Order: sequence, then structure tokens, then C-alpha cells
Amino acid sequence: MITLSLVTSAQASPTVLRDIAGATSAERIEADIQTLVNFGTRHTLSETVSDTRGIGAARRWIQAEFERISATCGGCLEVRVQSEVISGEDRIPVPTAVVNVIAILKGTTDPDRYVIMSGDIDSRITDPLNSTDDSPGANDNASGMAGVLEAARVLSRYRFPGSIVFAGLSGEEQGLFGGQIMAKQAVAQGWHIEGVLNNDMIGNIEGINGVIDNSTARVFSEATRPAETEKQARIRRFTGGEVDSPSRNLARYVDKIADDYIDNLDVMMIYRLDRFGRGGHHRPFNEQGFAGVRIMETNEHYDRQHQDLRTESGRVFGDTIAGVNFEYAAKLTALNAVALASMAMAPAPPSQVTIEGMVSPNTTLKWAKVAGATGYKIYWRLTTSPQWTWGREVGDVSEHMLKNIVIDNYIFGVASINGDGIESPVVFPGVIGAFWE
Repeated sequence: MITLSLVTSAQASPTVLRDIAGATSAERIEADIQTLVNFGTRHTLSETVSDTRGIGAARRWIQAEFERISATCGGCLEVRVQSEVISGEDRIPVPTAVVNVIAILKGTTDPDRYVIMSGDIDSRITDPLNSTDDSPGANDNASGMAGVLEAARVLSRYRFPGSIVFAGLSGEEQGLFGGQIMAKQAVAQGWHIEGVLNNDMIGNIEGINGVIDNSTARVFSEATRPAETEKQARIRRFTGGEVDSPSRNLARYVDKIADDYIDNLDVMMIYRLDRFGRGGHHRPFNEQGFAGVRIMETNEHYDRQHQDLRTESGRVFGDTIAGVNFEYAAKLTALNAVALASMAMAPAPPSQVTIEGMVSPNTTLKWAKVAGATGYKIYWRLTTSPQWTWGREVGDVSEHMLKNIVIDNYIFGVASINGDGIESPVVFPGVIGAFWE
């Protein structure tokens, strides 16, 4: 275990980020996954009174664990329970309380700006309404929930300008209800959510395709916002931006964090909301207009997902702890922790970003300055390139002209920078790329 000093600012930010990258513990993650598995089932409709079995026991343990973490940092976490009764749904036919447990590490200077890491509390087997049989859900999704707890342990040793939220969401397998509850409350409370990192299955390295791989991860991100207006779609048709939504640039940010801070991890950015015909808890946040991505393993093993525990002709089915690689889960947890810390350290992304340069040899970008930024950096890339290729720091200004760089040939964006060189995600010009406008 690496012991980190509690800091009250982001001084020497890159050094702090490197320390965070090395601080996650595979042993603690294993212990947390085992505890969650030991509740037998965490089905949304399962037992809530018992202290040893069912989702009620699991969420009370998660709440207690957040409170224990908070106690070690002088009460730095604000632990909350969110609950809403759901009924009349295909997978929740009777009135059922869907309960989230979240912990908030409030920012020191920009507390209304939030970055979120989420995992799922609940589990399921073959029949989505079977709430009584054992459903260990070791990888799906005790691995993600354990990652959230471990990230809270590591990051609670620090203080950041922006706020960080560690979220255990329920009702995912029954229809993404926990995410809907949290996203609606965030809107009602006026949260400025910079990004949601949804972790759903971060512990499996053995794919049903026969591939064994502990060195890659996938990040799924949506294209345009689902609430895009007809006018915005028309503008996008002529200016581009199909692959530059806030979620896409959040995915690029996570990819760059992996390159810069996480050893032996290559991020595969997938330009798709989620896997074919499937969903995750970032989607409810996307539907409210927030940037959000899904982080997960690259090679899934479908015999270990949503399966009754059984063996047929020597083939083993079921999501048991034997299928989880704890070192890999710790690596993906570190990716989350560094990305959260970097965004919370950095200033907010620039707002009101615009671009000019039609029928001109030059391209000019303008933006509104944000609190905490000591400078800004303009990025550009070929329209077919997945990641930002060129960048130029332009100082503490609100506009800059790129001479002899023709607007027609590239995609452009702007990031804000703090005094230690830590950057926000890049913002594509206009409402298409805006994080909150």
C-alpha cells in the first residue's frame, strides 16, 4: 500500500497524478468484490431487511464503507442516499425502492463543477426477474463498484478545486433506473457535470473469443446529443462535429490519461454509445445532456454474464469471482482515479467557444475565460484522425488566430490550463461541442 500525503492544492499536479496512478490496490479491490459476492444476490428486487443477503445489505455496506473512508480524511466525504420507488415496469412490476449511495468530495474553489465515477450495486442471472437465487455478479458489476470504493480511498487523501462524486447506482439491470434518478436530481440541483465515467465490468481479461488481454480497455462514447435540435443538426451538417460531442472529447481525454500515466494500458475509443443492443448507466446522464462514457474490459466472456450458476457438458456458466483479474481491475480503477483527479485539478472547459475563417487562409477561435485558468491551448487534427494531433499554447487570452491553417481542412478545439499545465477536456466550437450551454 502506498501512503499519500493529504494536500490542499494541486501544486506539482503531474507528480500528484503519477502518485495517484500507483496508489490503487488489487488486494483491497479483491476484498471488496468478495464482500459484495458474499451477499448472495444483489438483485434490485431482492431482500432488503437481512444484514447478510440481498441488495439492502449490500447498499448499507457500501454506505458504511464510504463513511469509513470519510472518517479517515476528517469527514471529507458527504455521503448521501438517493431513493425513488419504481413500479409498473417490465422488470420492476411491483413498487420497489431503487436506492443509490453516493459520496461527494467537494471542491475547494469550484464546488459546483462535478466529475463522477459510477459503478453498479445490483446483479442478475438469466431470468431478469429472479430475485432469490444466487447472483454473485462478481465482474458485472462488483468489479465496477469495488473500483469506485477504491478510487474514493485514494482520492479522498487530496483536495481538488472541482468536486468529485463516487456513485453506487442501483436498478441498472432492470432498466438504468439508478442513473435516471441521479441524473434528474443533478439537473434539479443545478450541477455542472463535466463528465461521467461509468465503470461496468472492469475485471475480466479472458474473452469468449479466446483472447486473454490485460493491456487494453474500451471507452464507449455517444456521437451527438440525443436532444440535438433540428437547427443544431443543420449547423453540424455544414461545420462538422459528428465525432466531437463532449462525450467524444471526454473519451479522448481518458485515452490521453492512459497514455501519459497508466503503464501497459492502451485505450480503444469506440465511437458508439454502448455495445450493440445493450446499455449502461452513462446513458441516463447523456440523455440529460451531460458528457458521459462507459469504461470497461475489451474482451467480454458471455458465459460469465447474466447466467444461472451451472455446468453443462463441462462448460461453466456464471459470474463468479474466479473470473475476475484483480490486478486488471486495479489498473482500470487507476485510469479512472487519474482522469477524475486531472479534471478536478484543471479549470473548467472553456465556454462559448466559436470559430471563424470561412474563405480565409487563417482560422480564429474565441472563447470566454474560465476561473482558475492561467492559459489556453488550441488543438487541431485532420478530420479523419481520432485523436488531437497538433496543439499550441496561446497564453491567458480569449482568442487566437492560427495563420495559414485553413478552417476547411481540420477539426479544431480549445482546452483551458492551470498553472501546473493540467488541462481540461478539449471543447469543439459551438453548442455541438459545449459541455454546458
